[in-house]
Amino acid sequence: MEVRDNLRYAESHEWVKVDGDTVTVGISDFAQQEMTELVYVELPDVGRDIVAGDEIAVVESVKSASDIYSPCAGEVTEVNEALADNPSLVNSSPFDDGWLFKVKIADESALSADLKDAASYQQQISS
Repeated sequence: MEVRDNLRYAESHEWVKVDGDTVTVGISDFAQQEMTELVYVELPDVGRDIVAGDEIAVVESVKSASDIYSPCAGEVTEVNEALADNPSLVNSSPFDDGWLFKVKIADESALSADLKDAASYQQQISS
């Protein structure tokens, strides 16, 4: 399972990539492997204001459905439209082509204080 050093991770298996005042959010390689083949992704509306911890999206596999929680407060600025036709991009490329949505944050303090670095997340999924 891949855990990238340049990302931060929520205990609920979302990853966050910070790029200036925008964060990109997806689900971890561990999470997509646990769910198996994704068949549907429900994404938030662009323009939606969110609070860290909000249930913001849903991913469904042949096994189960899981809520996706926002790791930050801000405004949804973009969603990955490609997932509507090809939700399996989350399985084949969870960190690149399979990202879920982007959020504009006021500053990094809008990120959940509970986000883990790669080493802490690796420890979580290894135990």
